Amino acid sequence: MELFSPAFWLALLNVVFIDLILAGDNAIVIGLAARNLHPSVQKKAILYGTGGALLIRIVATVVVLWLLKVPWLLLVGGLLLIWIAYKLLADQGDEHTDIQAGTSLWAAVRTIIIADAAMGLDNVIAVAGAAQQHLVLVILGLLISVPIIVWGSTLFIKLINRFPWIIYVGAIVLGYTASNMITEEKRLMPFFTEHPALRILFIIAVIVGIVLAGYRKRSASSKAQGERQRSYS
Repeated sequence: MELFSPAFWLALLNVVFIDLILAGDNAIVIGLAARNLHPSVQKKAILYGTGGALLIRIVATVVVLWLLKVPWLLLVGGLLLIWIAYKLLADQGDEHTDIQAGTSLWAAVRTIIIADAAMGLDNVIAVAGAAQQHLVLVILGLLISVPIIVWGSTLFIKLINRFPWIIYVGAIVLGYTASNMITEEKRLMPFFTEHPALRILFIIAVIVGIVLAGYRKRSASSKAQGERQRSYS
């Protein structure tokens, strides 16, 4: 992929979109960790904590980029990403009530960095796959998306809640990225290169499977939640 070519910009857009789709929980953690601080200190905690989390995220993604060059790990990464895409649709979201609010600037910063590192595996795998093992794409994508997560996270979460179809678009993008990773596994690539129609069918099957499975789980969870609410009332 040539630097700053149309394919590069499309891949960069893909990286940023995936990171934003998967960053809702991270944004909530940032807010919870800094909620007890004075407003004048909150901004510093969020800035420093996010900066530290960004550095860890870049290093972790670079490591994953390197690992994906090991035989069969591209396949493993693709399978993990399929699971992540399914969970994106299936999960109803947690309240993260177990996140302790920091009582000092550095306590909040430490909480943000540790929580983001613990929760960031899905982002790292997804970004590494979407970047097509291109380091510049990884760094640019994270530099663009992380500030949006910090300052525009609430708006983005409200946008997703108002337009639920955005989640399905995200799952489709993740499904495409995952299936593309699998077909680009060096041991499998000759087969898919020789049978391009099967490659297209495989990608479509993965995307449709993720959307259908996620939709069914989401619908079942919503129905069960509705029944519980009716039983309480």
